[in-house]
Amino acid sequence: MSVMPIQSTVLVLDNVKNLDVWVKDAFRTASFLQMASQLMVHGICKNLFTYDGSNGIAKVTAATTVCSIEKRKEKHLAMVLSSIMVIQILPQFSGLGILTGYYVQEPVSVAFSALNLAIHFHGWLSFFILLNYKLPLKQDKKVYYEYATLWHIYGLLSMNSWFWSSVFHSRDVDLTERLDYSSAVALLGYSLILAILRTLNIRVEAKRVMVSAPLIAFVITHISFLNFYKMDYGWNMKVCVVMGVAQLLIWAIWAGVSRHPSRWKLWMVVVGGGLAMLLEIYDFPPYKGFIDAHALWHATTIPLTYIWWSFIRDDAEFRTSSLLKKAK
Repeated sequence: MSVMPIQSTVLVLDNVKNLDVWVKDAFRTASFLQMASQLMVHGICKNLFTYDGSNGIAKVTAATTVCSIEKRKEKHLAMVLSSIMVIQILPQFSGLGILTGYYVQEPVSVAFSALNLAIHFHGWLSFFILLNYKLPLKQDKKVYYEYATLWHIYGLLSMNSWFWSSVFHSRDVDLTERLDYSSAVALLGYSLILAILRTLNIRVEAKRVMVSAPLIAFVITHISFLNFYKMDYGWNMKVCVVMGVAQLLIWAIWAGVSRHPSRWKLWMVVVGGGLAMLLEIYDFPPYKGFIDAHALWHATTIPLTYIWWSFIRDDAEFRTSSLLKKAK
């Protein structure tokens, strides 16, 4: 552990009497921020520290690169490398002095990722109930919808991806980063396969394997490259953008030629997904240390996911109805 001097930009937000004395107390709290360790991880975090000094309460909000918070000699030491500190003087009140730290690196992204996970779970569960309890079944109790298994796998991969997204944005370490990136690539690759199989109406198992095998091999190779050779962020972005754009184009063309009764939902997802993808490509600095382009991308996918699962349910009803009419 080493103590590192920090060049910080300090903003005093309140005009109070004896300001110099108040600020001294505030800097006593800020001194806890001047610790660094080898556990450093990259990412933006808002840390709130409150100190009950002799002249009042000093609240320090620091936009930091966080390492950890540990208790040592009955004091909580926040081991961070701080870039900006905002000191706010609060009115004095009676009570015990406290020093607390809230260690969530990107709380907005975590919240949006969790909401995406919840929407996917709701969509997948409603899809499962629709197929097995609301739509007619075959005599052998199997569903009519030929793509049911594919969509179930999609739902599980989606929930897995958003779970690791929540974990990664909560605590950015090497393991959570690899799990987040790997699960996202796996989901994108599988979504591309699913788009091809559904739009081309490929129902024969052998043909599905022939179409899927090259893409599965590529996705596995890419994930292995990221995990065992080099975490190349630029290359990974290109791969993800190509797979994302490819499936959006496939769904858009199919929506235009298939005359699907719920094609307007497809158009909403395609257009919205394309616009949302721009947030991933054209990043910008976090607004007030919380909301950046990536967090906004997480936000835009929430309503799009709800519409998407609505389309999937509509497609199941449409295909089941068509097959029942043919059977008659």
